[in-house]
Amino acid sequence: MIRRFIGRPLDPFKSDLFKKTALISFFAWIGLGADALSSSCYGPEQSYIALGHYPDLTLFVVMGTIISIFVIALSYNQVIELFPSGGGGYKVASQLLGPMAGVVSGSALIVDYILTIAISTASGAQALYSFFPINLQFTELPMEFFVIILFIFLNLRGMKESIRVVMPLFLGFVLTTLALIAYGIATHSQSMLQVTHQSFQQAHALSSHIGSLLMLAFILHAYSLGSGTYTGIEAVSNNVNKLVEPRVKTGKVTMLYMAISLAVVAGGITLLYMLYHVSPVKGQTLNYVVFSDILGHSKSAHMGVAITMIFEAGILFVAANTGFLAGPTVLANMAADTWLPRRFQLLSSRLVNSQGIIFYGVAALIILLLSDGNVGWLVVLYSINVFITFSLTTLGMFSHWLSNRKNTLDWWVKCAMSLLGFIVTSFVLCVVLVSKFFEGGYVTIIVTCVVISFCYFVRRHYLRVGRELRERHRGLVLPLNDVDLVKNELDSEKRTAILFVTDKITGMHCLQWILKNFSGNFTNFIFVGVGQVDIKSFSGKRALKRMTKEVNERLDYFVMYCQQKNLLATRFSDFGSDVVENLVALCQTTGKKFPNHMFFASQMSFQKDTWFKRFLHNGMTYILERKLHALGDEILLLPFHLTF
Repeated sequence: MIRRFIGRPLDPFKSDLFKKTALISFFAWIGLGADALSSSCYGPEQSYIALGHYPDLTLFVVMGTIISIFVIALSYNQVIELFPSGGGGYKVASQLLGPMAGVVSGSALIVDYILTIAISTASGAQALYSFFPINLQFTELPMEFFVIILFIFLNLRGMKESIRVVMPLFLGFVLTTLALIAYGIATHSQSMLQVTHQSFQQAHALSSHIGSLLMLAFILHAYSLGSGTYTGIEAVSNNVNKLVEPRVKTGKVTMLYMAISLAVVAGGITLLYMLYHVSPVKGQTLNYVVFSDILGHSKSAHMGVAITMIFEAGILFVAANTGFLAGPTVLANMAADTWLPRRFQLLSSRLVNSQGIIFYGVAALIILLLSDGNVGWLVVLYSINVFITFSLTTLGMFSHWLSNRKNTLDWWVKCAMSLLGFIVTSFVLCVVLVSKFFEGGYVTIIVTCVVISFCYFVRRHYLRVGRELRERHRGLVLPLNDVDLVKNELDSEKRTAILFVTDKITGMHCLQWILKNFSGNFTNFIFVGVGQVDIKSFSGKRALKRMTKEVNERLDYFVMYCQQKNLLATRFSDFGSDVVENLVALCQTTGKKFPNHMFFASQMSFQKDTWFKRFLHNGMTYILERKLHALGDEILLLPFHLTF
């Protein structure tokens, strides 16, 4: 039943799989760039509203917006070049500024992508309901829930599958919006000089009234409140590993598509607000108001506006999908560095981070429920975390180029670009944080601090486990004599011990226990292990080969150890994303070949067992035990005690 929804399993070792699952620039622009492009549906609106009685100053905000988009995009091009395996802001902060900056950036990104899904879904629903009767708006929140649940299922099927579904919506938005921007500006082309003159005239009048500095601060404040416009630019750098080779070139082309499209659409829509002197209308977005003014109020015009708003809702829903594409990668990278539970590294049979997808979906549903889909409030939460990551990333890149100036010819250009990016993003962060702190900004700070605290608890636990395992390693795992591995012929009718090996320490603990307590009972020793295809090993063919080599070398160690003790031994290995499924298959294969067998495995146990510790360790052996018992087989779990 589940596979009917999700699809058949994929083979990670298939020769053309990376080519089939990787994204070309066009698909990456749709799948990852939609978040940035969709922000033009709510970011410019916040800037324009903030100008209040001075709408002619919008021209200066438009100029600042376009410049900022290209500054941030060029800064992130450096990230793509320096980190071609992906990771974006988290890896930049971790490796260039230190682990503390890394966990802050990563935690901000986690909250950011949850809010990406929530705000994009809420904004999309708001765009649709702009032309619905007000008495139907009670169905808006249930519809948002339905959209998120739908995207959970689509993304569990795979990345490309979800992008193909949403591609018509994305392209429809781009074409209809560009057409309306071009038509709207063209009809006012003769008055552009007059509008420009009015903008400078209003700026002069305001500066004469309150002073130049306060006038500049007022414009910068409105510009900063439109910070939602720049959200999503970082998505490409976070997911370079999902692009086709050459990844750096593909990433830069995607970033170029994203920057140009966002600058044209966001700048064009903001300019339309000023040209048509739009005013907010309750229950309607400013885009709906301005598009209605452009097309008129006839029946055909109303139909045209309706189609445009459907596509606008579509691009916002596509942006929500970006959170499902990019967010789990951040979780996986942080899990690989032991900041988060290791289960977030795992891939499903469809080679997607299913646990990350479900986590983001459920978290977004909770945020929508708590906020009641209030877009204005969500934009405040969203912008703060985005610019925390922007600021740390650009600061990290500035620090890197400054430290490596002797090794790079054009270091000063890259250094200047990173510094400019840091100045722009940190300024916007400070303004939004100060001006919106009591309007919801404090909430995102509290939530992000909670995530950071959780990360430190997780890391402390894994470091303690790692420290104790290293101490045990010195006493359990002994060096072998320098002899070649000999292939033994085992007697299939003799008593056989089949040991599951996940690492040398617990594997040797299991073997020593058998030799001590079942001395002479077993003639054959078979070591089985499964190499897990997770986010690290699925980053490329070399990573997969390295993983398979490590698993086989680990199993060979135990076979050689047994041979040096004159014990008959061999090993079997398999590789896949579902370890339990692969282990069960190995059990059935070896069990049939050696019918007189017994399975053994080590299970890590703690002196003080808590739900938190159980959550951090997936309990794979317990699942395997239940599976084998269902098949009528026996397995003995040997506790490997840790002293905390």
